[in-house]
Amino acid sequence: MVVVPCYNEVAVVARFHQELAAVLDRLPACRFAVLYVDDGSDDGTLAALNALAADDPRVEVLSLSRNYGHQVALSAGLDFARGDAVVMMDCDLQHPPAHLPAMLARWREGYDVVSAVRGANVDEPPLKRLTSRTFYWLFNALSSTKIVPGAADFCLLSARAQAALRRMPERHRFLRGMISWMGFRRALVPYDAPARVAGRSKYGLLRMLSLAGNALFSFSAFPLQLAARIGGLIMINSGVYLTVVLVKYFSNDRLVSSWTSLLGVILILGGTQLIFIGLIGNYLARIFDETKRRPLYFAKQIPRAGAGPVAEDPP
Repeated sequence: MVVVPCYNEVAVVARFHQELAAVLDRLPACRFAVLYVDDGSDDGTLAALNALAADDPRVEVLSLSRNYGHQVALSAGLDFARGDAVVMMDCDLQHPPAHLPAMLARWREGYDVVSAVRGANVDEPPLKRLTSRTFYWLFNALSSTKIVPGAADFCLLSARAQAALRRMPERHRFLRGMISWMGFRRALVPYDAPARVAGRSKYGLLRMLSLAGNALFSFSAFPLQLAARIGGLIMINSGVYLTVVLVKYFSNDRLVSSWTSLLGVILILGGTQLIFIGLIGNYLARIFDETKRRPLYFAKQIPRAGAGPVAEDPP
């Protein structure tokens, strides 16, 4: 099954499905279904998806009650998906359907996870390319879970990997990190991302920063460890400074007093403390969200093939 999240993509869903169906039709040895997940669109995307489902019996539509975000929409699709393998891809055609045969070939070789790794992207501005590379470097430097730069959510999962991923119920989701954490045998398929044919990217600066925060706080405790290390370094420097002051005092050297330097030290220490209180607050907020145990999403329309999520495989 192919899982495709959509949010305000009415301008491109028909074109995407046309290209996807053309690829699937060239794979007669496989039976496919396509599950479109409408993530609370307000531009007619749901109506367009239902029209596709009326014309193509392979199409099913899951519509969420509101916009929950890309990662939750993919997770909802995985809950309802079934089959020997599940492919996750976006509908903006920057995840080219033409690469599905290569991904299926690697899956048939025995890989549980096949990730498409993006190379060039003609739509990506230099600043976004720089921030993306910085994020991957920072994540891999701070976390014991390593992710492949460019391996985003264009991915094939075996039924075993899908079942394992569905057993991870955390709310602040970073799927590419969760998939890497599972540790299943993985293959990589390189591709170049073409330009968007219509619409605009839904990942603006704030959403990118939110996703980066979810990734770092979910997979690394280094910020908390950094607070302790900086605190220890400040204590050592303070001890050295106090020693110098005492030596000068008892040796009758002149001590220069200055309220400016004292104020500077207070401001630096106060700012450092506030930063680390904020970091601790981020971890506590995530713990608070997890303890509420609210459902990850609600659906207002479910696929016609079933009345609820597919039951998980036994562990």
